[in-house]
Amino acid sequence: MKQTADAVVIGAGIMGCAIAHALAERGLTDVVVLEKDAIGRGATADAAGGIRQQFSTETNVRLATYSVRVWETYGERFGVEIGLRQQGYLFLLTDPAEVPAFEANLALQQRLGVPARWVTPEEIAELNPAVRLDGVVGGTFCPEDGWCDTYGATVGFAQAARRLGVRFEEETPVVGIDVAGGRVVGVRTPAGEIATPLAIVCAGPYTRQVGAMAGADLPVDPYRRMSFITEPFAALPASLPMTIEFSRGLYFHPESRGFLFGMGNRDEPSSFEKTVDEAWMLATVEALVERAPAFEEASVLRGWAGFYEVTPDDNPLLGWVGEPAGLAVAAGFSGHGFMQGPAIGACLAELILDGAATTVDIAPFRPSRFAEGAPAREHNVI
Repeated sequence: MKQTADAVVIGAGIMGCAIAHALAERGLTDVVVLEKDAIGRGATADAAGGIRQQFSTETNVRLATYSVRVWETYGERFGVEIGLRQQGYLFLLTDPAEVPAFEANLALQQRLGVPARWVTPEEIAELNPAVRLDGVVGGTFCPEDGWCDTYGATVGFAQAARRLGVRFEEETPVVGIDVAGGRVVGVRTPAGEIATPLAIVCAGPYTRQVGAMAGADLPVDPYRRMSFITEPFAALPASLPMTIEFSRGLYFHPESRGFLFGMGNRDEPSSFEKTVDEAWMLATVEALVERAPAFEEASVLRGWAGFYEVTPDDNPLLGWVGEPAGLAVAAGFSGHGFMQGPAIGACLAELILDGAATTVDIAPFRPSRFAEGAPAREHNVI
């Protein structure tokens, strides 16, 4: 264990690895990344891997658009293939009251250069013939959206960071953050302490607990989300887009030779429960078959539970915490963190090294916004 470092990153998911790489690429190479498990094996590993630009805030759209350009060239940049499949995101709207919000969001996205468009039920039938159109009033579609391998992408960032001198310590939990004179002076682990003036919290669903070690209140709470994958299933083509019934948070997309699917339980309270709820699995399957009857012939291969790391406005905490000095955070992405990883890495490195993020203005997501009464609500949360 190194005894000193210019910066310590807490968490080796997509955020921690992307930020460490971006810092090292800019010349700050004396960085240690601490991970209580293994690289990319926390919340990132449980994610569905979606990549989309269809958001309701300018900050999220810009973060996503920058990241899409990186995902499209990831193999060339990092020498790692991540299986990117840009087959589109298709949102289905069943509540007419949602239409004005989606139309406004679409106008924002198009103004920012996102090739999303409104689709009628007839166009939805062309994009995904498996969808039962009962109750569907329309939707939106972006052909650049898609999904990829979350683990491969995270490891790619970690490998590139290592080549630049960043050190990763796996199976090394943080047990304390030392503060003196109102600023961070060290991070403690069971293997010893690292003296550092800078700690960056990228602890996903555990962010609140890690922040508390330094006396910081970081409002991020874990919510269980379950995903399932079918046995190989040839009844539907592997070319279908990621399809989301927005009102129920139901989604499905091709994966391997089957389909990955899930549905958010918005009534479930916050917890660190990671078992699969059989009753919710049944409810999810029933909703899937109702929306896409061809799945009646499919069998579930396996299911797993992960976490959404949720803030009060469904947007992340990005930047300096304020007190203590030297404590930064990138967490609380409410289900859309993985897809924005490349942009977050660039922005946090700019903030730390230059004093402000210029790739994207992340000031709307500053951690102090809740105390200031300036939340930044994201509408398009699945």
